[in-house]
Amino acid sequence: DRGSQFTSTAFRTALAAKGAIQSMSSVGRCYDNARMESFFATLKKEKLYRIDTMKMTQEMVKTIIFRYIQYYNHRRIYSTNDGLPPLSKRALYHCTVAA
Repeated sequence: DRGSQFTSTAFRTALAAKGAIQSMSSVGRCYDNARMESFFATLKKEKLYRIDTMKMTQEMVKTIIFRYIQYYNHRRIYSTNDGLPPLSKRALYHCTVAA
């Protein structure tokens, strides 16, 4: 996303102060961030659009998102990962490579 809130000097300075590196591709290169775009679309569809977040505190929404990320990585199955969650697939890969 190349919105002004992400390209502003204040935002970039805040990132640098925290040691974060901003990842932003050039205009028209949507595939550079396709995995994260896909994740956020899934998060919204499976969790956030099903609840009324406008009536919740910011901390409540953060907790919901954190729990969803835990579920997404540890329990959610994927047909592209042979039916395994991402962390299980990664562990299997590392065992195979190490063998």
